[in-house]
Formats: sequence, structure tokens, C-alpha cells
Amino acid sequence: MKQFQFNYESEDNLISMLKRIRQWCNSSVISNILFQIYSETMNRNLLQSITGMIEKEMPDALYMGCSTNGNILFGDKSSSPVTIVCTVYEYPSTKLKLLQFALDEERAKPVAEALNRFVRSNPWVKSIMTFTTMRGMSMTDYCEYLGMIPKEVVFCGGGAFSGDINDNAAVVFSSEGTISDHAAVFLLSGGEDYYVRAMHVTGWKPLGRYLSVTKARGPILYELDGKPAYETYSRYLNIKNDENFFTNTLEFPFLYELNGLDILRAPISSNEDGSLVMTADIAENIYARIAYGDPWTILDSVYNAAVQFQDFVPETFTVFSCAGRRTFWGDREIGHETQPFQSLAPTSGFYTSGEFLRNGNYVNQHNVTLVVEAQREGDVGGKAVPQVEMDARRFSGKVSMINRLATFIQAATEELEEANSRLEILAISDGLTGLYNRSEIQNRITECTRTGEYRSAHGKHRLGTSLIMMDIDDFKSVNDNYGHNEGDNVLKGLSKMLKKTVEEHIPDASIGRWGGEEFMVLLPETDVERAAQLAELFRVNFSTIAFPSAGHRTMSLGVTEMLAGEDADLACMRVDDALYEAKRSGKNRVVVAEP
Repeated sequence: MKQFQFNYESEDNLISMLKRIRQWCNSSVISNILFQIYSETMNRNLLQSITGMIEKEMPDALYMGCSTNGNILFGDKSSSPVTIVCTVYEYPSTKLKLLQFALDEERAKPVAEALNRFVRSNPWVKSIMTFTTMRGMSMTDYCEYLGMIPKEVVFCGGGAFSGDINDNAAVVFSSEGTISDHAAVFLLSGGEDYYVRAMHVTGWKPLGRYLSVTKARGPILYELDGKPAYETYSRYLNIKNDENFFTNTLEFPFLYELNGLDILRAPISSNEDGSLVMTADIAENIYARIAYGDPWTILDSVYNAAVQFQDFVPETFTVFSCAGRRTFWGDREIGHETQPFQSLAPTSGFYTSGEFLRNGNYVNQHNVTLVVEAQREGDVGGKAVPQVEMDARRFSGKVSMINRLATFIQAATEELEEANSRLEILAISDGLTGLYNRSEIQNRITECTRTGEYRSAHGKHRLGTSLIMMDIDDFKSVNDNYGHNEGDNVLKGLSKMLKKTVEEHIPDASIGRWGGEEFMVLLPETDVERAAQLAELFRVNFSTIAFPSAGHRTMSLGVTEMLAGEDADLACMRVDDALYEAKRSGKNRVVVAEP
């Protein structure tokens, strides 16, 4: 695999470069030639002129291209508005195929289906790379449809953009289609001697507590924790809703888990109602955290990613980097995060409006992310493993100030969340036994009457939820004869047995201490017959426990099933009456109260 990278300077210069490439190809054994054209300008006359010269000078070559927010050449931001990358494939077994489809939300599924059909009928395909227009289009369903493509096929790519980050216009084109502002181009590559590997890099790290997305629609994030989303940025970060909003929030995008991956979403702007316009769709009922980015942390992540490519021994890299990262770094510094890949192999690509990468069964749309694909022809064999080169001074063991502060905030947040979690558990737990306290078990019983699924039985509507209430027989004598410590041992022994038995038979049950030596068990999706069997098991298991001083003890139990529409207190009174009847009729037994 041989690659030529160059800036477009003039027609004469391009023709000269094409002749040089053609001359090299004529003296070598080649199988395919691919041109990738990246352009910050959407001047169609210029793009048609460039593709026309390629068609004339190298009629057998394929080409694909798109408009961009900037171009990457030799691992750095190119100063030229148009760059051209020519990859020459040398192995006869390597195959390439270009496809171009019109694309909008209505065509999303048919496009994915057509792509899937081609891949499944051509098992040589190992990689799909896409350039696609996407501005103004929700990509959520489209990514879901793309998931039907066999998961062993690497899928990556980028959204076409404009040189002006505030402009939604974008175009793609190829040797298989015309210049279009609503289309997707796909490069399918593979063959027995073709190898590919891809990964994504963010470098932004989570900061602070989780925030619940309580209201969102498409790319509009309305509420976090029930409050206008903008308040999070104004209150915690003092970011104003002004002309610098996007630049400032790029340092603090949202991070959340999607399909097993950490995904970043950055706010573009804030509306008058306090909602935020995000770089892509964000779902409701998820938990997100603000992430922070500082150059030190990002470069550390990039370096570690590049190291993972070393043993692959790549011959070329294609990089899809979010335009937001370019804004974050600035043009003078942006090359720092792509140069490590260039130290391994020729690296090119562009700054995108969104990045795509397959993860298992899912194709995800990323933002503020670096997606990198490495290609190689032939086995690694005896090839020397390249080493990543990077300015060692950036990794001298020092830690940036923002990293230190973020670590401090994160540790403090985790400690606070752990403390709050303990307090929440204490608020609903019985201090001695660790079971639910009376208030919590009563709340759960009440909740069952509101949410339970009704079923008919014996002419009455039952909930299919039962209660077991139990009381230790002659418990006062334990305290009187052996002391309260032994009494506590008996209560804890019963609690331990109840938890173990419930875990083995009905894990969804809730167990609570009703008061003193009385306990209540709530059994969802359990009829009275099954509950009575479990109550008998409780009785027998408890009687087999030998306490140090109190010896073997017994208990009495009442059982009932809850009725649809009845007050929870009535069900509790009924099971209490059944327990009283068990006591009155001799103790150490189970009495069932039919509803």
C-alpha cells in the first residue's frame, strides 16, 4: 500500500501530481487506486474540475470526497482549503467498491438495507468507510438501521461539514455519483490480504455527579433534574449565554453511556426557555455527567490509543476528528493529537460534523471525538513494529492543575454519593435486623395496591400478591429469662433465615420488621396457596435454629392475598387477624385468611 498526500494548489500542479502518481503505478504492481478529496469550500465548479482531471488522467481510479471544516494532511491541520490523498493498493486480492445513495430521514432505512444486502452477498468486505451529509437530519434511526450490517465488518466515517462551523451546508461526491447535499458515499474494502482496525478517542473525563435527562426531544435538551438544562452551565460553570457559549462549553460537554460506550454531546447554543441545542440527539431518562477536557488529559488518551495500533503495523491512517476538537485546540495546536498516528504511518482525514464507529452490534454517532481507522495490506510477518513518537515533555509525570482539581471534585462527589446512599438505606432500614422498617414495608404494600396486575379467582379480583405476617411465640420470656442480648440474637437469627429462604424461593419478595417481634413479608406475583407453603417453610426453618441460651423457638404466622381495589390497611388487618388466630389456636402454626 502506497499513499500520496498533497494540497491542491492549481490545475497545473494537480495534473503534475497525477502524472507522477500514474508513472509510479506504471512501474509497480497495483490492484486499485483511490482518491479521497477533502474540501473546505463547496465551490462545485472547482470540485468538478478536480474530479474531471482525475477521470482524464487516471480513468481507472475511484474517488470520493466531501466538504469539511478543515483537512488533515501528514497528521496535521492543512493550511490549504483542498487536500487530496491517493492510496494505491498493491495486493491483487484487495477489492474496493464505491456506493453513493441519496440520503434523508425517509431514505435512511432503504440505504442501510441496500448496503446490508451488498455486504452479505460479498463476504470479502471487511470495512465500510462513509462520508455523509447529516446536518439538519436526525441520525438516531439511521445508526440503528446500520446495525443490521454484519458486526464483523468495521464501520466508521464522518459527517461532511462546511469551512464555517455555523453553516449547515455540506456536500459529498464520488466517482459513483454527483455532488450532492443530501447523500452518503460508502467505500467498501476488503480481501484476504487486507486488514483494518478502528477505535475512538475522546480524552474528556467525567466530572461531578450524575444528572437525569428529564426532558429531551431529538437534539434539544430541555431539562436536567427537572430544571432548564442551561442552569447547569450557568450555575456550576458560570458559562454565559453569549457569542462564546459554544467555545466555552466544548471544554465541558455531556458524557453518557450509549450501547456500552461513553458518548459525548456538546451544547451548540442555549434557547430563551433555557433548553440547549445539542450536537446530536440525546435521549430522555438517561443519566449524564458533565465531562472536562484539558490538553494534558486529552493527549494522554491519544498517546495510549496510538500505542494500541503499534502491533497492527499500519500502513495508513484515516482520521475523522470532530470540528469541535479543532475549535477546542485552535489551528496551531490541533496537530498535537494527530501527530502520534503520523509517527506510525501516513495519516490523513478531515474535521467533521459528527463521527461514526461500530461497537459490537451498534453503529454509534459520536461528537467531540476522534475516530481513527488503520489499514494494512499483507501479514505483519517480520515487519518491524513502529513506536509512537510524541513530545516526551508532555508526559513528564506532572499533572495539570485542572486534572488535579477534577480528581479532587470527583473523589469528593463519590464520597458524598456514597454517604447519601448510606443515609437512604438507613432511612428505610431497621437498625437491628437490616430488614426494611415498618414505614418502608407499609409503603411497598400500599404501592402494590396501585400497580398490581389483577386476576380473577373464586369470583373475586385478586392482585396475585400475598402477605405473610409472623410473630415469635413467647418472645417476652426470652428477654426475661436470658436477657435482651439473647432476644436480639433471636430477632437477628429469624431475619437471617427469612432473607436466605426468600432469596432461594421468591427473590422479589420484600421483608420488613413490623414492630417488636413481628415481621411482614410482601410476596409479589404469589397467590395465597404458594404463600401458605412458603409460610410453613419459614415456620419449620425457624424451629430448627438453636440459639445459644434460648435454644429452639417457634413462631406463629398469618397469610392472606390482597384484593383489587381494597385499602392496604384492610389487607394488613386481615393478615393480622390470621396471625391472631394462629396464636389463639395453639401457636407454632400457619393460618390462612381467605380474602
